[in-house]
Amino acid sequence: MKYPLNVRVNGVETSVDVEPHRSLLNVLREDIGLTGPKEGCDDSECGACMVLVDGRPVNSCSYLALQTDGREITTIEGVSEPSCPHPIQQALLEEGGVQCGFCTPGIVMSAKALLDANPSCNEDEVRLALGGNLCRCTGYQKIVRAVLRAAEQLQDRAGTTG
Repeated sequence: MKYPLNVRVNGVETSVDVEPHRSLLNVLREDIGLTGPKEGCDDSECGACMVLVDGRPVNSCSYLALQTDGREITTIEGVSEPSCPHPIQQALLEEGGVQCGFCTPGIVMSAKALLDANPSCNEDEVRLALGGNLCRCTGYQKIVRAVLRAAEQLQDRAGTTG
């Protein structure tokens, strides 16, 4: 039996009928067509499937899709336009924090949640926020530097506009 799921995904009202056992990750990828969130471990261990639900990071592989009814979901596809990357995306490129790219969407989502909540974060807070994201290609140093760089940029923007 399927149930209606009405959510706002990346700013777009979306309705889809889903079985109650389906994960948010599967619905996003298979029914809605958003392939940015990746299935890495299917056990909430790697963070490759990270999305924001009402601004909070969740592992979409173990989050039931029906739990998001009436809520706002942001995936990597909704973070920015390709011609104008989010500061964390730009900083990851500039700091060399991207290698194969498989984990990058999840890292961006975790970092974005942190920066939205605390743009003046420190290194310990960055490491804690990224603790649920595994990367097999980097040593994490460049990723942490990128998040701190993005935080500085966001603080500078806030200082010039606020």
